[in-house]
Amino acid sequence: MKAPIAESLLTYAGLGIAPMHTPGHKGGRGAHPLLRSFLTETGLRADVSLSAELDDLHAPTGCIRAAEELAAEAYGADTAYFMINGTTGAVHTMLMAALAPGDTVLVPRNAHRSIVGGLILVGARPVYMRPETDERLGIAMGVSLAEVRRAVSEHPEARAGLFVYPTYYGVANELPKIADFLHERNMLVLTDAAHGAHFAFSDALPPSAMQAGADLSAESTHKTLGSLTQTSMLLARGGRVSAERIRAASGILQSTSPNEILLASLDAARLQMAEEGGARLGAAARDAEALRARINKLPGLRSFGAESMGAPGRAALDPLKVTVSVAGLGLSGFAAEEELRRENIACELSDARNVLFLLSYADGARETGRIAAALKRMAARRSGAAGAEDAVPGLSEMPPLPRVMRTPREAYFARHERVPAARAAGRTAAETIVFYPPGIPVLAPGDAVDTAALSYLREMKAAGAHVVGAADVSLETILVTAEG
Repeated sequence: MKAPIAESLLTYAGLGIAPMHTPGHKGGRGAHPLLRSFLTETGLRADVSLSAELDDLHAPTGCIRAAEELAAEAYGADTAYFMINGTTGAVHTMLMAALAPGDTVLVPRNAHRSIVGGLILVGARPVYMRPETDERLGIAMGVSLAEVRRAVSEHPEARAGLFVYPTYYGVANELPKIADFLHERNMLVLTDAAHGAHFAFSDALPPSAMQAGADLSAESTHKTLGSLTQTSMLLARGGRVSAERIRAASGILQSTSPNEILLASLDAARLQMAEEGGARLGAAARDAEALRARINKLPGLRSFGAESMGAPGRAALDPLKVTVSVAGLGLSGFAAEEELRRENIACELSDARNVLFLLSYADGARETGRIAAALKRMAARRSGAAGAEDAVPGLSEMPPLPRVMRTPREAYFARHERVPAARAAGRTAAETIVFYPPGIPVLAPGDAVDTAALSYLREMKAAGAHVVGAADVSLETILVTAEG
């Protein structure tokens, strides 16, 4: 029960060293009052990097190495790598370490845009897999074993399979069976476990990515545990990707001046889980289930739970992700999010028909009670709205899997031109167009643009979804590769 980085950093901050080095605020001596309002005096003195006492993130031998070893033990991994460029940086490091230019990788179509960025960096060729969908809720679940089998049968040259585990909505697929299937074929299993960093610490949650058989897993410690925003871990198990290659990729993609306070927060988050993670996560899961039961008693609202799991692509649910369908109130998820925000409740995301509340070990009965009360008031304001769900236009399913005309890297570096969206069908996309959250690409560089994708873009834009990644956020024009 120790935190090597945090302890070393506090010791350093108390030494009274005269800082004749970066950063320019010199241990807080020159800090502007606005900056001082965010950080304590100790925190400002601790804002250093590359001190001999504080180890080197890219070649750790001291406190960072000790902290990473403790993290690996806590997660059931062989090695852990601390990341200060978010889970995006962890995903990019994972792909660069595991793949080479020209490699084929199986990728769910509901993957986060960071994976598209990683494919651009590496030059790998994606084969997209279609996740299962819940048509009533209008959300994507996980990729099923049957879909993986189909993709491998059609692309036996694939080097790896990459999976979102769990999805943004907390749905975990049958990853243990998928991992066994791919390992039998000498393929790597990679996971974007951005929303599963807490799974390792409670039996009330689905199996962690490491427990499920992943070789490498990018885990967003700041999303569901207690580290600072921008911090994550990359976990490795099984030795199928060398530690030297992972460390080299991390050195290319991460800052050479890592913030030690960010690293210390990863250390402290792991310590907190070692001390009390099981108890606090278990209590939070019970409170989440009680909230779900209260929601399902409110007219016009529904929150799916474990009863909706057990089918292909949906083996288990993280109970701390509470998705609430609001269409029965005659509301879109976007409108419901705005209404809740006026009551000072901020959702994790909204979509056309749902809002999502992300609970964590830090939440309890007081927080879930506040959510339930706000939803009850929302439902009461629309009492008697029989058939209200029909007033909320349903969106089309996500477009069919696109034909990949070029690798994302080839399309990204090709000559581009902007064309009216109405004339983009049949062209090759040169940009990533995403509605965020949840950050799933509708178009990615290299995709063949088709009428289904264009129709979906129009519908989502009209429904009020927030456009990210597009050069023209109005979506009146689309960036495509130049012809000729």
